[in-house]
Amino acid sequence: MSDKPHQNLAIIGHVDHGKSTMVGRLLFETGSVPEHVIEQYREEAEEKGKGGFEFAYVMDNLAEERERGVTIDIAHQEFDTDEYYFTIVDCPGHRDFVKNM
Repeated sequence: MSDKPHQNLAIIGHVDHGKSTMVGRLLFETGSVPEHVIEQYREEAEEKGKGGFEFAYVMDNLAEERERGVTIDIAHQEFDTDEYYFTIVDCPGHRDFVKNM
């Protein structure tokens, strides 16, 4: 844990509106996910016919999530900036999976 103030962020929204992609991109931009990992996810996504999902794969770790292209269960990740320590939670948007929160 850090001496910085702690912020919790829960990302919620409608299905297929880019929540996981946004979280993955944020983690990449803050240096929490290295570029070579994104490249691996890009290759995997393209192999599955899900080109453009590489940033979503940062949070969507279940095989079924990656196959279907939809978040099924919550995932959380921690990162920090110069000022804050964050815990970010990526929540499912599909009504069938909201109960998993």
